This record gives sequence, structure tokens and C-alpha cells, in this order.
Amino acid sequence: FFFFNDTATTEIYTEQIVGSVRCVQETGTKQVSRSSKAGLAFPVGRISRFLKQGKYGERVGAGAPVYLAAVLEYLTAEVLELAGNAAKDNKKTRIIPRHIQLAVRNDEELNRLMANCTIADGGVLPNINPILLPSKTGKGKEEGVDPSQEV
Repeated sequence: FFFFNDTATTEIYTEQIVGSVRCVQETGTKQVSRSSKAGLAFPVGRISRFLKQGKYGERVGAGAPVYLAAVLEYLTAEVLELAGNAAKDNKKTRIIPRHIQLAVRNDEELNRLMANCTIADGGVLPNINPILLPSKTGKGKEEGVDPSQEV
């Protein structure tokens, strides 16, 4: 804590060292995260740090991590909503990788986004080629004669 003397009052300040920059602020004001300012649950500060450390560019703008956090949060919410519906359809209360696989593969846009992704323990979509299914009626053919046996 540092004490700065004013003419009339003495105010208490805290000092934080962030990187090589010193941030001095009044203790009366509360720190507000960039995530809460943007109304997001995903960590904007952490994404900003990863963008800087990843050397994706020389500089990272202030809006880039906020936008990326919002996109990631939206995609996560979309996948979890669809996976929850798949779990409910299977009468389960817990989402397992199979439910995520069913959710992603049954949604056209998510399937295109995750076309090259493999979800561990996800399985495959239930699919039987119609040619392999037995025919329902034998229209115009003799009863009792298998079409593959005809000469």
C-alpha cells in the first residue's frame, strides 16, 4: 500500500505490477474484468494472453480477444444445448461423448465445421444403406422366387 498526501485528505492506493507496467488505482474502486464488461463467461484476459503468446501477429487489438471469446462461448453453448437434447432423448441426465457426436453430426453447420474432427468414444451415426434392407412388397414378381436366384 502506498499513501499519497493530498492537501485535504489522505487516500489509500494499491499498486499492481502487470508485466512491466505499474497500475495504480484507488482501493475504493473495484476491478471489473473485461469478461464481465462484455457480458461473457469465457475469459477475455486469458484469450488475449494466448493470442499474444501465440505470435499470431505483432500486435493484438483490444477487440480481438473479446470477439473471439464471444464466438467460442456461442459455439460451446450451441454444442452443449444440442448435446443436452440428445442426452434427454436417450433418457440420460449426463452428457457423454456419444451425445456430443450425435449433436454435431445431426446439425448441418456444426457437421461442416467439425468435418475433420474425431470425437473419442463418439461412435458413428446409425445408418443402414436402403439397398441392404429387405424389400417391403414384391410388386410384379412371383411369390416365393428370390430375385437373386432368377436366371
